[in-house]
Amino acid sequence: MIRDKSAKNPAKDAPKKEAAKKAAPANEAKLPAAKASAAKASAVKAPKVPGGKKGIIAIAPPSFRRERALIKRGVWPVAGCDEAGRGPLAGPVVAAAVILDPDRIPRGIDDSKRLTAEEREKLFDKICATAQVSVAVASPSRIDRDNILRASLWALKRAVVALPEAPRHVFVDGRDRLDTECDCEAVIGGDGIVLSIAAASIVAKVTRDRLMCALAQDCPGYGFEQHKGYAVPEHLAALDRLGPSVHHRRFFAPVAAARAKHMPWTVEPVLDLFAVTEVEVQVDAAVEIDVSANL
Repeated sequence: MIRDKSAKNPAKDAPKKEAAKKAAPANEAKLPAAKASAAKASAVKAPKVPGGKKGIIAIAPPSFRRERALIKRGVWPVAGCDEAGRGPLAGPVVAAAVILDPDRIPRGIDDSKRLTAEEREKLFDKICATAQVSVAVASPSRIDRDNILRASLWALKRAVVALPEAPRHVFVDGRDRLDTECDCEAVIGGDGIVLSIAAASIVAKVTRDRLMCALAQDCPGYGFEQHKGYAVPEHLAALDRLGPSVHHRRFFAPVAAARAKHMPWTVEPVLDLFAVTEVEVQVDAAVEIDVSANL
């Protein structure tokens, strides 16, 4: 028969059990304190998300850092330029150039694509009231003649030249530098990085939106006041139904297709350079050819 060893000495085991019972509440009290300290540590390390929403990455707004670095080196004025309207099927490309006043920079300037229409309108008025601003427009006919890239660069250069004060340094959005008399620096994604470019993007966007609303009154039915000429389904349906207007860019693919449907006489036939044609050659029988002459 196997007996429990603890049953032999009940007096010896009793103090151990009582000590374990006394230690248990102390250990349980330590656990909540440890959890609370861990929660505080995680709260300090975890970044707070604006609005209390999860899964949203905060994007830093553009800054005036690059402009201030040039000012410290004695380079001033510094301009930022950007354009609006490269992608639409209709309307012009609008370019803007802005020289911000370092002492009167409006708050809230950001990439125009991150702002609402109401925010852009308010900032447009503030920028025009405190900064040097110029605007240039490349018409659809120039876009058809030069292509969209060259027309955009032409408008950007014209905007820089039209500034009230000639800049000594220019920041331009994109990868292409401008052929200006001063130094020009191309910044990819510059409307979200450089504050002067962001201001120019707002001016260009608001100006073009207003122009498209005016064109909507001249050419009703296309909905320019809503989609501003972009290739949305409503615009494509109107283009297929009505055909292109004088404000459409002729060589953009959807416009060219609508032009071929509604105005086929304006479409020039494309020559096939690889087509094989038969040519008839008539030789006069009176002409004798001496084959051996070339041997």
